[in-house]
Amino acid sequence: MEPTLEYVDRGTDRLALHVYSRESTDPAVLFLPAMGVPARYYRPFATALAEHGLAVTVADLRGNGASTPIPGRRTRYGYAELTADVGALVERLDGRPVVLAGHSLGGQLAMLHTAVHRPPNVVGLALIAVGVPYWREGYGARRGFGLLGFSLWSAATAAVVGYWPGWGFGGRQARGVLSDWAYTARTGRFRPVHGTDAERALRELTTPVLALSMAGDDLTPAPVIDFTAAKMSAAPLEREHFDEARAGVPVDHMRWARAGTAIPARVAEFAKSR
Repeated sequence: MEPTLEYVDRGTDRLALHVYSRESTDPAVLFLPAMGVPARYYRPFATALAEHGLAVTVADLRGNGASTPIPGRRTRYGYAELTADVGALVERLDGRPVVLAGHSLGGQLAMLHTAVHRPPNVVGLALIAVGVPYWREGYGARRGFGLLGFSLWSAATAAVVGYWPGWGFGGRQARGVLSDWAYTARTGRFRPVHGTDAERALRELTTPVLALSMAGDDLTPAPVIDFTAAKMSAAPLEREHFDEARAGVPVDHMRWARAGTAIPARVAEFAKSR
């Protein structure tokens, strides 16, 4: 399915929306990608969702894919600004019920926007391979210390260069994004968002959550997703794991998006239940 490309202006920046379908009596699904991953990567997943009769839109995060500007020395935005972008995208849906879905960073932004701003029309969060990459949680000693060292080095590199060049991780990003990512890796916590304690807001969140982990996911293994889901302790939680037998094909942190029909069917079931 070929999506229609639309744009939302955010000052001098522009966000690209890939609209797969509009008409549905069920909640719309607004999907947010992982760090550095363009919206077009999720076309098989979005197409399968739309075939379930849902209105589906996939956004390019600021500075990624068809969104602008390309991160450079003058782009200093971080998670707070990206969270505000999510609000602008939700507003574009004109008050209709919305399930915010996301992968990795995109899911974190969906969590933060919903917890901090409590938009009344967001009726569910569908989080796929979404985990705060805390070095002490779920990685084991060797990989955990490696993650800690990389978080320190990458944040320092972004500060010196003026942006993150995308060396082996995350694509080219504004230095604020890498700084905020590295902070979560070091502390296991989110920084405040627009003056709000994000951790407290997440604990008080009551929006229903679907959290899916993937076998073979070394970046956000199942214990990391459990750690992240536990931050939303007041929210009704549906926590499920997909392996090759359940998905029908091999899955990991990235391959799930092109991995057959079982995962989009589960997300569609959750969206329709809202």
